[in-house]
Amino acid sequence: MSDFGFESTADEVLADKDLTGRTVFVTGGYSGLGQETARAMAAKGAHVIIAGRDVTKLAAAGDEIAESTGGKVDTLKVDLASLDSVRKAGEEARGRFDKIDILINNAGVMAAPKGTTADGFETQFGTNHLGHFMLTKELMPLVRKGSGQRIVNLSSRGHHLDRVHFDDPNFENRDYDPWLSYGQSKTANVLFAVGLEERFGSDGIHAYALHPGGIQTNLGRHMSQEDMANLRERARKNAEANGQKPQPFKTVPQGAATTCWVATSQDLEGRGGLYAEDCQVAEVDDQSRVGGVRSYAVDKAEAERLWALSEELVGERFEA
Repeated sequence: MSDFGFESTADEVLADKDLTGRTVFVTGGYSGLGQETARAMAAKGAHVIIAGRDVTKLAAAGDEIAESTGGKVDTLKVDLASLDSVRKAGEEARGRFDKIDILINNAGVMAAPKGTTADGFETQFGTNHLGHFMLTKELMPLVRKGSGQRIVNLSSRGHHLDRVHFDDPNFENRDYDPWLSYGQSKTANVLFAVGLEERFGSDGIHAYALHPGGIQTNLGRHMSQEDMANLRERARKNAEANGQKPQPFKTVPQGAATTCWVATSQDLEGRGGLYAEDCQVAEVDDQSRVGGVRSYAVDKAEAERLWALSEELVGERFEA
């Protein structure tokens, strides 16, 4: 058990940390949780690299973080919905940077309407999982040059909604549902952490997944007011069914806390393949509607199936 919980903020989690000399790479680092994570880590001395597809927003966020913290901030353009963009970003990163100690796969889309990425993958699976799968592969040479390395995948309690459909990940043979698609992609984020741990944990590179909490950020930009109302109602019913009061939305600083905890906590030293929520390692639970990680999301055999499928879809091997 850690000393932190639901209400903890990123700054509180990092209060006794000195990240001087550490390099932290954050996707989606120019807004929401990604920007707050980058800011909090830069404030503790980390060299922060924020990555995203909008160079104007990247520049503005980079300047804001640097000015508010006095830290070193670099930016890198990458569109996770394009494997070509990911490959170019990886090549640029390997040429510009010496190492990565902490890789935070933070960016994502939620409840997106039916669509495809530049490579023809379903938007949420392609962006949330395959884009990060490929980017992590591209950045692994830099991660290997780091120390005390950690790879952090932002998942969600949304993984409770669905598992990975290995026979139809892109909704080619079933009706599209934005929430089932989101759930599949978030399960993939957890399984990817399990697969990374299996391959690189013995080298001291540990991987984790987490649920940041319910936070109102631009992640929900595809959601209507009705969608938001339905989401709140579902959370209320789930809590009541579990004999609890529904939790309020977290603030952005509270939402970034679990990311910062997973990325730096001594409690997790030497172990990975874990899923965290509210700055705690979550229990495997296939029944609770308000917490825990589903067994299918941390199943090593499922993680291996996803790894093989991901390599097949992106057309490249990602080996240890």
